[in-house]
Amino acid sequence: WNRLVFEKSPYLLQHAGNPVDWYPWGEEALAAAREQRKPIFLSVGYATCHWCHVMEHECFEDPEVADYLNRHFIAIKVDREERPDIDQVYMNVTQALTGSGGWPMTVVLTPEQKPFFAGTYFPKHGRGQRPGLMELLPSLVGAWTERREEVASSADRIVAALREQERVAGGTGLADSTLTSAFRALEARYDSVHGGFGSAPKFPVPHQLR
Repeated sequence: WNRLVFEKSPYLLQHAGNPVDWYPWGEEALAAAREQRKPIFLSVGYATCHWCHVMEHECFEDPEVADYLNRHFIAIKVDREERPDIDQVYMNVTQALTGSGGWPMTVVLTPEQKPFFAGTYFPKHGRGQRPGLMELLPSLVGAWTERREEVASSADRIVAALREQERVAGGTGLADSTLTSAFRALEARYDSVHGGFGSAPKFPVPHQLR
């Protein structure tokens, strides 16, 4: 078992038997990254996320991937439903760097929690246009060990850009017409026989219901 065995989140407990030496988000993990001068491998997901389960099976249950992560990174697992604050921060990063987002969310940070790489699902080895984790991780480790100042500078620029975005004035409240349109779109997809929205697989999307 790894440290996640002591957590309460169903999603974190699902990963408690992984050979990856996962930490939950907290001072213990962040202090370890600072003391060991290792980058942080942050993985964010939730219990009913299909591709989170796929990536766990392909990567986080794999001894080769786990050994590489354990030697070169401090690996942190976050349940987005338990820590929406952390999820929101790094989803903004992922969307800014890649133009899209989703879960599982994969972000690599400096020990000071500044991001320098972001993505979503990665298989163990590359398929088509999607790189594999075992090709990606060594390149990130190489950048961290051989071009650390460049990586730190890039991370600083990413943080500065995100802070600039946060200073932009917010919009106005949602108009009744927007809310009505959203309701009608969900109503059209509602399955009155079997429940849920759309066709299978029907994973809960809490923010739509809220």
